[in-house]
Amino acid sequence: MKEWTMKDPNANSTRVVGGVDTHKDTHTAAAVDITGRRLGSATFPASGPGYVELLAWLRSLGQVERVGVEGTGSYGSGLASHLRREGLTVVEVNRPNRQARRRHGKSDTADAEAAARATLAGEASGTPKAQNGTVEAIRILRLQRRSAIHARTKAANQLQAVVSTAPEPLRADVRELSLTALVAWASKLRKASPTDAASASRAVLRGLAHRWQLLHAEIATLDEALETLVKSVAPAMIALRGVGIDVAGSLLVAAGDNPERLSSEASFAALCGVSPIDASSGRQHRHRLNRGGNRDANRALWVVALVRLRCDPRTRIYVDRRTREGLSKPEILRCLKRYIAREVFKLLRPLVGAGDGAAVSMRAA
Repeated sequence: MKEWTMKDPNANSTRVVGGVDTHKDTHTAAAVDITGRRLGSATFPASGPGYVELLAWLRSLGQVERVGVEGTGSYGSGLASHLRREGLTVVEVNRPNRQARRRHGKSDTADAEAAARATLAGEASGTPKAQNGTVEAIRILRLQRRSAIHARTKAANQLQAVVSTAPEPLRADVRELSLTALVAWASKLRKASPTDAASASRAVLRGLAHRWQLLHAEIATLDEALETLVKSVAPAMIALRGVGIDVAGSLLVAAGDNPERLSSEASFAALCGVSPIDASSGRQHRHRLNRGGNRDANRALWVVALVRLRCDPRTRIYVDRRTREGLSKPEILRCLKRYIAREVFKLLRPLVGAGDGAAVSMRAA
């Protein structure tokens, strides 16, 4: 498992920058000094003892200044948390450039060294999400809720498909029913062995209806839990016009348990994909929509913008003025989302996580 190499004989005086290429079963670490000299590489198990051994190896090379870790939101989450608890600065590193990979080849050691050099050069400087507070609990619950909604939608579509191809006497009885009425009707069908097309259709409708009801109950339970958590974390955000539990949860998850990692409102706007992108050329000076960033957070801001377009007088006045100035509807929506991101950011910055699953509080800016 271990491939320790090139240990520095002057370790005590060496300032070390580490890089880690993370995988499901193993983590490969590489180290360079502040002049870029390669100090060594090693592979460790992706487990608690492996994290301890990896850090001990890095410290054996010298004074560890910071460590760049790939995949801090997935395979590298446990390692990043362990390094932070040990007082080290952890930097989030994106995967290496594909063009560079094609030129120089790919290996775990090469990727770890690339992570270390990106951290040393400042190309990688992002602070990873803490993932140890209430916002992380919201993220996990939203993950389950999204999966349950997709499964419920699929069950509903299958119900309608079975009705469409069922024998005519059965189809005539239920073709005009709404989804809710169809589920209620199908769930009351008697259980019977399928022997022909009609009895098989009834059995399938009964099973799909019960599945839909179970998923509907699961979603309702998750909605209650999410409402409790979001209200405890962000009461000031929910008070904003157009912001509900789903929108607030999406924006909280995008910021994470440590929103202080976002240095400015511009960084939060870029994270949400609403920062203006210069699209000027020649005599034309304009900005276009940003198609990057966290798309779920972008969707949340879009929902708020649409709500305010319908029922907020200030927003309607702003839209009328910008329309007279010649802006298109997509450009106006981009401006609105940017303003909303600024408003949300002022409430996110006071968000302080207690960590380790403790409650998180938010104070109005």
